[in-house]
Amino acid sequence: MRVDATDRHILRLLQEDADRSTADLAVSVGISPGACWRRIEKLESAGVITGHTVEIDPRALGFEIQVFLRITLDKTAPNAFDSFIRAARAIPNVQSIETLLGRVDIRMDVIARDLAHYQQIYQEQILALPNIADIEALMLVSELKNTEALAI
Repeated sequence: MRVDATDRHILRLLQEDADRSTADLAVSVGISPGACWRRIEKLESAGVITGHTVEIDPRALGFEIQVFLRITLDKTAPNAFDSFIRAARAIPNVQSIETLLGRVDIRMDVIARDLAHYQQIYQEQILALPNIADIEALMLVSELKNTEALAI
């Protein structure tokens, strides 16, 4: 699918506020509401727009701690990645799991209510994950920028 300047303008505005009405978008972009709706439908059917989400502040729900884990797996074990990822996905406090190229194999984000809660998750669930050769924990001190918006 070819994305033109008008499509990019619509995407930028939707990244800022996904709840914005089609009529409001159309006025901002300078096209009719019908044309704007058709463009959004085209972007959705082409897989450019993949969904609409609600952002929840974990701190507002009592999750004060965020820890980034860098994990190296024992790759001599058969199916090390598959069994690790399957087990890690089952831990509710794991927010994201990413595989990496380089010295570290996996990066995981874990949230907890406080340090005692994190320690419990770490000891009872993280350390029980299969095929871990090495693990490093980095605790978030402050978040200076966090965006999933693309520079389009």
